[in-house]
Amino acid sequence: MLLDLDPDQLLSTTRAVRKRLDLDRPVARELIEQCVDLATQAPTGRNRQRWHFLVVTETEQRLRVAELFRRALRTGGGAPPTARDRARMYAHPGSMERIYDGLNHLYENVHRVPAFVVPAVEGRTEGASVLDQSMTWGSILPAVWSFMLAARARGLGTVWTTAQGPLERELAEVLGVPHEEVMLAAFIPLAHTLGTDFKPARRIPREQVLHWDRW
Repeated sequence: MLLDLDPDQLLSTTRAVRKRLDLDRPVARELIEQCVDLATQAPTGRNRQRWHFLVVTETEQRLRVAELFRRALRTGGGAPPTARDRARMYAHPGSMERIYDGLNHLYENVHRVPAFVVPAVEGRTEGASVLDQSMTWGSILPAVWSFMLAARARGLGTVWTTAQGPLERELAEVLGVPHEEVMLAAFIPLAHTLGTDFKPARRIPREQVLHWDRW
């Protein structure tokens, strides 16, 4: 059953869901397949369709993947935020506190999430030119966002994480992915949501991000 959302509502209320994931309700395979079917209608560079979606629902496999998620988060990783990043992150008081609270909740309960979705793309970008990087990532990111929108429309919650990054090779081994040929693009917990009344996020003003003709 689809939620009664117009396009603007769908786009503006597809939230990163952490604390409102229903950890006790399984997600039907049919719903996930519908989301993947819609995801693969996204644009793809040169029509190469290099995208893949690995879905983990089996109990033992979920526990293995959940522990990798926790280990990866403990490694930290990624470049630290710049001063400008921090100004935007904390532009609205309380926003980052809520995000960290949600992240802690997910960390403690990730083993209970009924499904994990790991989008992947054929080809690796280490050392690649900006052109090749943009072509590769541009052929998976739109598809994943379409998946997340389709999930929201069906009462499912998602959160894009890059937790797989520090342990990508190990996760690839657990999932049977040929690491030298395929890149794991994200790690997305998936579940029904507790309620569906999500609201638009508070963002920095348009004037800070919109540029006409020049930077």
